[in-house]
Amino acid sequence: MTDDIIRISGGVGGLSAEVNTLGAELWALRDGEGCDLLWNGDAAFWTGRAPILFPIVGALAGDRFRAGGKSFTLPRHGFARRRRFSVLETHDSRVTLRLASDDATRAVYPFEFMLDLTFAITGARLDVTADLANAGDGPLPASFGYHPAFLWPLPYGSARGDHAIHFDAAETARIFRPDAHGLLDPAAQPSPVDGRTLRLDDRLFTGGALVFTALAGRGATYGASTGPRLRIDYPDSPHLGIWSLPSAPFVCIEPWQGYADPAGFDGEIWDKPGIVRLDPGARRSWRMGIELRPAEV
Repeated sequence: MTDDIIRISGGVGGLSAEVNTLGAELWALRDGEGCDLLWNGDAAFWTGRAPILFPIVGALAGDRFRAGGKSFTLPRHGFARRRRFSVLETHDSRVTLRLASDDATRAVYPFEFMLDLTFAITGARLDVTADLANAGDGPLPASFGYHPAFLWPLPYGSARGDHAIHFDAAETARIFRPDAHGLLDPAAQPSPVDGRTLRLDDRLFTGGALVFTALAGRGATYGASTGPRLRIDYPDSPHLGIWSLPSAPFVCIEPWQGYADPAGFDGEIWDKPGIVRLDPGARRSWRMGIELRPAEV
């Protein structure tokens, strides 16, 4: 354990978690027996674990956006995941981290902001809240996303092929896929969700992420037909990405506000899909809950 990793716990029998101050990234999530629930970042597949996406979600056309007549370069998913957050407070079961605008962020994103991430465990539930504040005297454009990668299969004895995502509502609206440049292909595709159930299979991800731009619900349960499951709540996120790599031992269930530029997009950042506008002094929060639920009888 280094000084950059902060551990929190829900007590005996509850979840425990590690949070990295680099990117305010959830670094580990374990059940009460110490079994890992989160992907470990093995570079053989993907070095991420649960990066924070800010101030954009997805890719920009040409990796650039326009604002106020000027052009700026941002990498896919923005810069927050590569920045060190400061620690505002930490307790046995809770930690709050902050990223504030500085000269480095203003060079690529000319806006004043404060982004706080709070991780809090109560028993078998982890709640994460991202609180974004406009710290400037002009409007602030932003998107935000979570990108947690859960083990697939979960560590409870069921095979990968027995795992599925069960949504709270029937997610039957057509979905989108990224193109070769990471931009949203404008050709919508039929939803692979059967009513409320998405059966997980490697073939789902040969075309990249599944991008849900018109969610009907705000929560889902992930796991096998037997054994404990994970409940994921995303009450403030209107979009969702689901992503893995063929044969990879993880699946990402990603609540988003915003998504990649559509192919051919040529507007200013204010026109980017999913961008929210915060007036001076305004705040916006996005919550995500992860709860381990016992096996259904």
